[in-house]
Amino acid sequence: MDFLRPSTLDEALAMKAEFPAAVPIAGGTDVMVELNFDIRRPAALLDLGRVAELSRWSQENGHVALGAAVPYTRVVTELADVLPGLAMASRTVGSPQIRNRGTVGGNLGSASPAGDAHPPLLAVAADVEVASVRGTRIVPAREFFSGPKKSALEPDELIVAVRVPNAAGPQQFAKVGTRNAMVIAVCSFAVALDVTNKSVGTGIGSAGPTPLRAREAEEFAVTELPWGTGKPLQENTARAFGELVAAAARPMDDVRGSAAYRRHALSVLARRALGWAWQEVVG
Repeated sequence: MDFLRPSTLDEALAMKAEFPAAVPIAGGTDVMVELNFDIRRPAALLDLGRVAELSRWSQENGHVALGAAVPYTRVVTELADVLPGLAMASRTVGSPQIRNRGTVGGNLGSASPAGDAHPPLLAVAADVEVASVRGTRIVPAREFFSGPKKSALEPDELIVAVRVPNAAGPQQFAKVGTRNAMVIAVCSFAVALDVTNKSVGTGIGSAGPTPLRAREAEEFAVTELPWGTGKPLQENTARAFGELVAAAARPMDDVRGSAAYRRHALSVLARRALGWAWQEVVG
């Protein structure tokens, strides 16, 4: 196995073009597990740890441009005010050691349906910036996932950054696991409210072949939430929202949980998450 170690983004893109089968590695929290268990044995690893351009974030036109190699710990400590949903999800990832190494870019690169970062990115309509020696392109997060552990990335492309809108209202994230910490989600859910434009975004994780949105739930919430009235969320509205989220899932039975349990858990998570978010609206 070859080990490629670029120092700049240009070098990394050149190496990826020359060795398209090379597997990018930043934190290594997914890749190293697969190597240790001999799940795959790539021809080469492309170590992005020295590429400084990928380890930065900046504010641009109402968005955070989050470098692909910024670890979860920094999302939590530096961006919780502007990206609360993503920060909440980041807090639930693994252990402190994993959060210090793992990255949102790596989560996207693995394209796992259970990735904790994916639901909040879907809920806010984030964009994924990918690049190659051919140039840069923007892929909406809602179009990035093409199948289980498959994405829109071309063989010669790398994820450079994620462009996440600054929060326009309350955001929430919740997940269910087989234990309280260091667990792959049985299912997860994110919701984002835009109080100015009166819109609602959702993201479902670990309950389908890819991360999903609950479009009918979003449309229902837009029309049924008592925007601008200061009134609390009605229980029947929250419950109906949860049922629509559960209906949007496409779960399967596996060792972590049954499809029926996932649907039930999602309905509860969605009902609670919407209630928590709305409570922030009314104060």
